[in-house]
Amino acid sequence: MDNTIVKSSGETGFVNTPDTQDDDVQSLNKKIEQLDEQNDQLQKRLLDAAVANSNYLQTIQKLKEQVNQLKLPPQFIASVMEVINDMALLRQHGSNQEVITRVPPEMADELEAGMRVAVNNNFVIVKLLAKPADLRARVMELIEAPNVDYSSIGGLDQQIQEVVETVELPLTDPDLFRDVGVEPPTGILLYGPPGSGKTLIAKAVASRANATFLRMSGSELVQKYVGEGARLVRDVFQMARDKAPCIIFIDEIDAVGGHRTHDGTTGSAEVNRTMVQLLSELDGFEERGEVKIIAATNRIDLLDPALLRPGRFDRIIEIPLPDEKGRLEIFKIHTRKMALDNDVDIDKLVKLTNDLTGADIKAIVTEAGMFVIRRRDRTIKMNDFIDAYHKVIIDEHEEIPEGMFA
Repeated sequence: MDNTIVKSSGETGFVNTPDTQDDDVQSLNKKIEQLDEQNDQLQKRLLDAAVANSNYLQTIQKLKEQVNQLKLPPQFIASVMEVINDMALLRQHGSNQEVITRVPPEMADELEAGMRVAVNNNFVIVKLLAKPADLRARVMELIEAPNVDYSSIGGLDQQIQEVVETVELPLTDPDLFRDVGVEPPTGILLYGPPGSGKTLIAKAVASRANATFLRMSGSELVQKYVGEGARLVRDVFQMARDKAPCIIFIDEIDAVGGHRTHDGTTGSAEVNRTMVQLLSELDGFEERGEVKIIAATNRIDLLDPALLRPGRFDRIIEIPLPDEKGRLEIFKIHTRKMALDNDVDIDKLVKLTNDLTGADIKAIVTEAGMFVIRRRDRTIKMNDFIDAYHKVIIDEHEEIPEGMFA
């Protein structure tokens, strides 16, 4: 059927049919979909712009704070010499100028003599500062306890008992000493040949004691510049008092605690100053509180007599070479996780290792295990221990005593 019609004016035209209506609807739907997509894109762009604007506002705020900080007058450090009612006597660092200023009401309960404060140009106290502490002293604090217990130490039962009574018991049960009326010991000195277990005992104390543990070497206290060593000693003991209960372990104390001599050099004088400060901290006018000292040395004959007197080290404990029973315990400790062959005779190994330290025995056991790993085996034989003894202890030309393994 023809859709053409004649109008009254003589012109021809078209009428909308259902087909053309469907086409128009589809076209409008497509335009709506396109507009929806454009709207989603604009929404995303708007969200991104809002996030960027928030970041810009934060940056502007930080810059404003920095500008305001730069506009503030400089502050100076001063020490509080004396506090009288609402007034404080301050001594400025550097110039040593002393002034009297009024204590702000909000700081009246906290301000004490000896504290450090920040002051402005008018010597008005702005804020309280923490006690100074050398970074070298802070890194001496043991964060993670070593995986060592007294069960890992063989042949030193009596020495361990003395360490527990001197170091741990005053911290864990102070009432016991108070009831008996006995002043608890303040420190112990462990001495003996290298490898006998002095540092191992200190590690066991660190893993068991419920206290802050600071460890250092005597050589760390010897500094290059004048006064630095003494200041480090003061900072270490001050940090120990602040973190009490605390245990300080000084390894190789002979590096700083030797006989006082003076050969005319600055280095010798500095070592003497450091040791004098150490003596003062160990037993001076100021109480140490719940701060215990453990020191270790291989050369007790080099130590200054003032360091060895009671009051500084109340217990001087010798860590000797292990006897036959001790060597047997050490072998059992280091081989308890090993797969030993039936031909391994621990008693014969104990006799073979006479006059050896616990560190030597551990080295022999470890080297025997390396022989097994090298040949890709799973079981350690007696010959592995003999070869390890040859490699670690004796020269290649030295022979094992005749009849030892007969």
